[in-house]
Amino acid sequence: MAQELQKSEEPAREERNPTRITAEPGKQDMFVVREFDAPRELVFRAHTDPELFKQWIGPRGLTTRIDTFEPRNGGRWRYVQTDEEGNEYGFHGVNHDLTPPERIIQTFEFEGLPESGHVALDVAKFEELPGNRTKFTGQSVFLSVEDRDGMMESDMEAGTKDSYSRLDELLERLQK
Repeated sequence: MAQELQKSEEPAREERNPTRITAEPGKQDMFVVREFDAPRELVFRAHTDPELFKQWIGPRGLTTRIDTFEPRNGGRWRYVQTDEEGNEYGFHGVNHDLTPPERIIQTFEFEGLPESGHVALDVAKFEELPGNRTKFTGQSVFLSVEDRDGMMESDMEAGTKDSYSRLDELLERLQK
């Protein structure tokens, strides 16, 4: 039986910088755009340093364990998130291109589906903005429209927004 990601019971928090998620009907991709009040190098590091990454990835109420984290071209990654009831949700992929501090290209797969092979190709771009700020643009390309729609229906939007609010908080602490 497949694991399903639990929908967050916590109310949505006000975002300092809004996260925009777009997915056009009938297309296999989705985009996430978000600005951060931190330098590009630091935002990139928060995506590639396992000790920082596990502090912000996923919605509140989940804890993250890093099993594998190889932030290099060809490196593998795997992390497991655990909810308050002890349910575990695994995710894994391979890094295809890490170009600090500009870009990360990797695969992404949720392990809780009935069959494997529902892999997305993720491209993350980190753009330097005036005032020591960063614009993050993520594009995920799925194997099918159905896979993309399934991801959109999984409450990933709330989880992504909460993750990036947690990242805001981490970046603020790191800059003090």
